[in-house]
Amino acid sequence: MCHYHFLDGSQCELDDAGKGLCFWHDPTISKAGKNLVSELEAIAKAGHKMEGFSLTRANLEGINLVRHGNPDGYCFASADFYRANLKNAHLFQIDLKDASLMKADCREANLHFANLENTNLLGARFDGAKIENIHWGRRLFHKQKALEAEKSGRHEGALDFLEQAEEICRHLRKVSEAQGLFELAGHFFHEEMKMRRFQMPPLSIERIGSWLVDIFCGYGEKPMRVIAFSLCIIFMCSFAFFLLGIGDSGQRVAVNLATSWQDNFMMWGKTLYFSVVTFTTLGYGDLVPIGFSRVVAAIEAFTGSFTLALFVVVFVKKMTR
Repeated sequence: MCHYHFLDGSQCELDDAGKGLCFWHDPTISKAGKNLVSELEAIAKAGHKMEGFSLTRANLEGINLVRHGNPDGYCFASADFYRANLKNAHLFQIDLKDASLMKADCREANLHFANLENTNLLGARFDGAKIENIHWGRRLFHKQKALEAEKSGRHEGALDFLEQAEEICRHLRKVSEAQGLFELAGHFFHEEMKMRRFQMPPLSIERIGSWLVDIFCGYGEKPMRVIAFSLCIIFMCSFAFFLLGIGDSGQRVAVNLATSWQDNFMMWGKTLYFSVVTFTTLGYGDLVPIGFSRVVAAIEAFTGSFTLALFVVVFVKKMTR
């Protein structure tokens, strides 16, 4: 049996079953005072469940909630840390799934390997916090809320959630950049731009243009998308040339159902080669477009020039960070 005496004069008696934890779940009781940190640390070390704790406006600066010698951190799932002071807190591997860090001060806190899946991060400050290897979940809390609002027909509510999600991503991007975590910064920049796109009117030129930039290069953060797009164009055009035909020293190179599949495969190999040199605008001159293939070749050459330039820009952006 454990007895805890709190700063407001109340007492909390805990048996092995964890009875008496109502103090920590009651949002009407103020969680403030210089002894709160040691009190909460004692509760955690005693092994009692801390899911759903109400720690709004609690002063937890410098608290140590690291579960030494255990592969799993302390679980504060669904806990409320609204406006809590978590500066310099040691929260390694802490589980904050479905919790709220809304407007919490997490500056200089250690959040390595923390679980922030579906956590409300609106207004939370992470300047100087260790945020490497955090599990952010499939979607940020506000992005998920925006999707739910849109499905239920609450368009204005969805826009509010998207604006808040954009704000969260922008802050996390800046924090990541300040710490040299450029891959993480790139991830949040990509999410920030997506949240901004979803706020644009559907089928508007701005939204379609933003979507195309995302498809082509992930807003400059995904050079592999440029390569994948290039390969798609090259193979698509090679099949177009295979069907329409190209010229090879006066002879037509195209599909011929009267010959064997091996011969047709060799013909397609030539059109693939022609598609590559057209896309890269090399144009050796050994193969030439004929008929409607000229239109396809012109489109592919223009697309290739644009895509190669785009790849250089994206690649240099990633490498010079």
